[in-house]
Amino acid sequence: MLNIYNTLSKTKEAFKPLDGNKVRMYVCGMTVYDYCHLGHGRSMVAFDLVTRWLRKSGYELTYVRNITDIDDKIINRANENGETFDALTARMIDAMHEDERRLNILPPDQEPRATDHIAGMHAMIQTLIDKGYAYAPGNGDVYYRVGKFVGYGKLSRKKIEDLRIGARIEVDEAKQDPLDFVLWKGVKPGEPSWESPWGPGRPGWHIECSVMSTCCLGESFDIHGGGSDLEFPHHENEIAQSEAATGKQYANAWMHCGMIRINGEKMSKSLNNFFTIRDVLEKYHPEVVRYLLVASHYRSAINYSEDSLRDAKGALERFYHALRGLPRVAAKGGEAFVERFSMAMNDDFGTPEACAVLFDLVREINRLRDSDLEAAAGLAGRLRELGDVLGVLQLEADDFLRAGAEGKVDAAEVESLIQARLQARADKNWAESDRIRDQLTAMGVVLEDSKGATTWRLAD
Repeated sequence: MLNIYNTLSKTKEAFKPLDGNKVRMYVCGMTVYDYCHLGHGRSMVAFDLVTRWLRKSGYELTYVRNITDIDDKIINRANENGETFDALTARMIDAMHEDERRLNILPPDQEPRATDHIAGMHAMIQTLIDKGYAYAPGNGDVYYRVGKFVGYGKLSRKKIEDLRIGARIEVDEAKQDPLDFVLWKGVKPGEPSWESPWGPGRPGWHIECSVMSTCCLGESFDIHGGGSDLEFPHHENEIAQSEAATGKQYANAWMHCGMIRINGEKMSKSLNNFFTIRDVLEKYHPEVVRYLLVASHYRSAINYSEDSLRDAKGALERFYHALRGLPRVAAKGGEAFVERFSMAMNDDFGTPEACAVLFDLVREINRLRDSDLEAAAGLAGRLRELGDVLGVLQLEADDFLRAGAEGKVDAAEVESLIQARLQARADKNWAESDRIRDQLTAMGVVLEDSKGATTWRLAD
């Protein structure tokens, strides 16, 4: 039985889909004004992991992740670049998809864009106005009336009276209450706009997700996800809009993944302390970066450092060393490992415990490889099978272990020297054998002798 920590109830709950075996999940995606940083990668990988496990568990999942392709940051960046907002967003969406492919992130089933759902936003805003939850002061803006929604604050556990302390209305705003938030923004000079019943303008951020999620998944669905920084106000406002408009519970379960932190602070573009995904992938293999992001529990923060990436690389090297030299066969045996892995993943996607199972499986493979090759190969297949749930261990072992060798060493030369060293050892010419090893070491090549074979990789 799968149990998921629900941010709404602040407890782990047995997961039961609303519609039989079908699962509908919506995750807040990127605002595409710049390249994705590693914090975005954390969210994308976290919900890719959820996707993989739900499908591995037999659920029929529909996964929707939106794209915000119009907002203040996009408009400002496009103006800085001297390009149209849609040219900027098209370029950044292509870059995001490239980053995802490199991190082995499966594409969502649907990827709606805000600018394709303007009419739906008009319809929901009008419904909120008709029900008294929203108002148009006549200046082109439309605001949501926070004080009217009885359940406001139930996700974040914030109280309206506490939020009002220190809140104020800006000079250019026509709010009735400082807590009211904008649903539709009246047009400003030089900004892109769309016609609406309240005049030309563009949508507020929060209304986008309420409309795209309900359009793609219905008025109620199973899981809503995103980064923990979205819990308030974005997700709180989504609940207020959606439930006021439909009269139904919006999402059954809310999942929030932890942030990437640098020196104790959240990685973010606003703090200028971020590394883009492509920056990190220039230095580290994509599977190393992915393993760093899945080895910690999705709800926990990850402290980004060179040491943490080196640890991730070392862990993957242990896994691939166990796979090296074993034939690729179907998974066989290791049922106890599968059971432990499943228990970990069914406990709110417990990847730290799942990774510990993989290490135990590696020890068993290494124990058997010299005495029972068939059993070791079957367990290696099992290791790849479980690794696939985490999105790793699908490469050929040598391809991973020798990653980065191209342009640094001549692989044919290395193989030739290894064969010469093997011959020297067979001739008991130990001095020549040592000389060749020293030559390879000077080239940055590490030799690994095992029963009947010598393999190599680049030194760290």
